[in-house]
Amino acid sequence: MLPSPIRVARVIARLNVGGPAQHVIHLTGRLPRERFESVLLAGREGPAEGNMRDLAARSAVQPIAVPGLGRPLSPVDDVRSLVFLTRFFRRFRPHIVHTHTAKAGAVGRLAARLTGVPVIVHTYHGHVFHGYFSSPATSAFLAVERWLARSTTRLLTVSESVKHDLERYGIGGRGRIAVVALGLDLDRFLAGEGRDGRLRRELGAADGRPLVGIVARLAPIKRHEDFIAATAAVAARMPGAMFAIVGDGERRDVLEALTRQRGLAERVRFLGWRRDLEAIYADLDVVALTSANEGSPVSLIEAMAASRPVVATAVGGVPDLVTHGENGLLVEPGNPSATADALVTLLGDDQRRRAMGEAGRRRVRHAYGVDRLVSDIDRLYTHLLDARGS
Repeated sequence: MLPSPIRVARVIARLNVGGPAQHVIHLTGRLPRERFESVLLAGREGPAEGNMRDLAARSAVQPIAVPGLGRPLSPVDDVRSLVFLTRFFRRFRPHIVHTHTAKAGAVGRLAARLTGVPVIVHTYHGHVFHGYFSSPATSAFLAVERWLARSTTRLLTVSESVKHDLERYGIGGRGRIAVVALGLDLDRFLAGEGRDGRLRRELGAADGRPLVGIVARLAPIKRHEDFIAATAAVAARMPGAMFAIVGDGERRDVLEALTRQRGLAERVRFLGWRRDLEAIYADLDVVALTSANEGSPVSLIEAMAASRPVVATAVGGVPDLVTHGENGLLVEPGNPSATADALVTLLGDDQRRRAMGEAGRRRVRHAYGVDRLVSDIDRLYTHLLDARGS
């Protein structure tokens, strides 16, 4: 017989702007409260990362701060986090601990194991085994993940490609990993019917000027320098084109300097974090993404919900989301020329952009919605507890 309520402790390293934070907030806030008692534990974001705490407040979710938990590697802080979580789990006595992101997955699962939590679940929203660290560091992380996987009841990924990567790296083994796609609140993007005009007025981009945007944190893995190189090539072929970089992060100064060096400061505008993304996407002709690695990119899901065609690098979970030639164009990573060619192709073909935008909206409308996510996780938790005889 299932416990009532089912106590769930969800742990994430930080609520920085992005898919993982939205995912955990929606799950914590929307799992049926008559059946689940959910708490969300999180570390702190970095000063330039932005955060999703406004979404948490709107969702009636009050995150519990975990001392020491965050992005930087720090043995002292990791021990502080482990001690805090161990004490919290002993008091809360969760039936399920569900961790998200690498750091929280390590300390959270270890604390759950030390306190005898019946069901331990971890979601990989991507992975750090390519494009992030040196080879020795990556090997160490892989060893830790393989060890943690042995005591994890169920491993989840947000895309088939990430699942295949984990199996290839020997994490979890075949049959132990399930795919549960991101669940996002897409209503405000789906409601859009065409250009909004606000972004174009802000940028001084007349309605007829091509406008391309990238929405991503300014971090090395996103390879904004490739996007900037592509903008230079596009601008040489389409003199009226303009470009918007939406997001912020530790590389902003470097990237702004790069645009000045290339003489693109008037063409490429840095907009920082924005809350009016529905207006941003509505005015873009094409949405780009130049990452070296991805799990399931939120910006592409949102862009497609807003009926925007996309040009993206074929990395990680991107090919699971973008079908080349149907709802966007895929290019090889680290190839700004290929990105520029794809952008010029779409910018020169209004009819093809519209068709791709409509195909993208159909692709994500139901597959990446919050209701689907909550239903999937409800069934999963119930199944895992049933199997444990809890």
